Amino acid sequence: MKNEINILCVGDVVGSIGCEFLRSKLPSIKKIKGIDAVIVNGENSADGNGITPVSAKHILDSGADIITGGNHSFRRPEMYPLFDESDTIIRPANYPNGAFGKGYAIIDLGFTQIGIINIMGVVYTEPLDCPFKTADDIIEKMKTDGIKNIIIDIHAEATAEKKAIGYYLDGRVSAVFGTHTHVQTADEQILPYGTGFITDIGMVGPKHSVLGVKPELSIKKMKDKLPVRFAIADGECCLDGCIFTINTKSGKCIAIERIRIE
Repeated sequence: MKNEINILCVGDVVGSIGCEFLRSKLPSIKKIKGIDAVIVNGENSADGNGITPVSAKHILDSGADIITGGNHSFRRPEMYPLFDESDTIIRPANYPNGAFGKGYAIIDLGFTQIGIINIMGVVYTEPLDCPFKTADDIIEKMKTDGIKNIIIDIHAEATAEKKAIGYYLDGRVSAVFGTHTHVQTADEQILPYGTGFITDIGMVGPKHSVLGVKPELSIKKMKDKLPVRFAIADGECCLDGCIFTINTKSGKCIAIERIRIE
């Protein structure tokens, strides 16, 4: 039985151009790096924002095991039934009771299980339930069920909130990675009690863009202060992510590698 697993976490996929780039790169990354499971944030994978059944299927067919979400998860109504039906597509767990879907999932590798929890920050975003308390409740349930390997996607605007979540959960989960800002940070580390952490893993999408959007449109909105219809940029793409190596006996992170593929 393997005592170590490699979990690849991939940043926010932006539009169909990001979906296509993910498909072109993910299979080879999995093979070269010996990846056991792949978690992809897909809340921006549809052109024009949000996630659709088509973009979700594309990500899963490309080799992802779990799709996580964020503040755009519910942008497309056609996605609502799939959130309820799917065991591989999740949204932030701290949405109110009654929201479509669920906020956590389990990957069963046979010899071990991986719990994935999606939570959303509340600083500068939506007034959702407390992400700290939400994480506590689900982690307790997973631990009771014997799951040692637990990965958290904290979808948040504020760097400080992501880091606070990381230190709060240090030693209780295997890894915490941030999403939402689409800019990969260079602070990958193993925290003092064995939790792998990175503030934001970045995105999959056009390299010459403002968070995936055509630069001239973002500039116009910020400079002129008038409404602008955003459009996804084109051209060369990049894939950002992070690989966490987890000891399955302890559930601790023993190695971390930030990646960027162009």
